[in-house]
Amino acid sequence: MTPRLTAPTVRVHDSFRAAMAEFRAEGVHRSPDSGLGRELRTWHTRWPSAEGFAAYVREVGGVALDERADGAVPLSTLWWVDGDTFLGRITVRHRLTPSLRDLGGHIGYAVRPTARRRGHATAMLRAVLPYAHRELGLDPVLVTCDDTNAGSRRVIEACGGVFEDRRAERLRYWISA
Repeated sequence: MTPRLTAPTVRVHDSFRAAMAEFRAEGVHRSPDSGLGRELRTWHTRWPSAEGFAAYVREVGGVALDERADGAVPLSTLWWVDGDTFLGRITVRHRLTPSLRDLGGHIGYAVRPTARRRGHATAMLRAVLPYAHRELGLDPVLVTCDDTNAGSRRVIEACGGVFEDRRAERLRYWISA
């Protein structure tokens, strides 16, 4: 099969749990500004059960249109899946707050550690751009990465990212339709 973007699904439960264990082993759960880190802290005890995982899929699946009390903006979450194998995830924020404009951007993505360096991040970002541009009207989109993350920098540039500047150890790129 060929990997593709899909709405979050319970079909990949076992593979998803294995991927989250890989992210936890990397310490992603200790990152205070990471959406994935927050989910690891909040949901990891519920993911093992079918009911807990189904609740998580309902929570993150599709489009969250309401701004939350904690300031999180509306976003869409999609998973990069090959058959029943969870490979990564990508989120598209529907608008930018001042802090997202400086450091976070419109799009965030993560590929599970054992699936990295195989082109998944580039393919996933390329696949979500038409959705961001056409469906959400985001043109251009802002994508950022840590200034030490050469792999992510290459992904963004391969997808047409035009470097704007560096802020607080984050590189900022704009990608037009």
